[in-house]
Amino acid sequence: MITVTRLNGKSFSLNAIYIETIESFPDTTITLSNGRKYVVKESQDEVKKRMEEFYRSVHLLGKLRVEEE
Repeated sequence: MITVTRLNGKSFSLNAIYIETIESFPDTTITLSNGRKYVVKESQDEVKKRMEEFYRSVHLLGKLRVEEE
C-alpha cells in the first residue's frame, strides 16, 4: 500500500499493485485496473517513487545497484 493525499488534504492508502496508469493534467490522476480514478496532490514522479518503494518492500523489484567509479 502507498499513502497519497486527496486534493482536500485527506490522506488515504492505495494498493499500488492495482495502479494501471498515472497521468498529470496538471493534477496527478491515478487510474486503477478496475477503472476507478483518484486525483492526488503528489506529483507523478512522487507516486512512481512510492510505488517502487512498495514493490521493493514486497520483493517484486530488486535493489538498485550503485555503480562504483
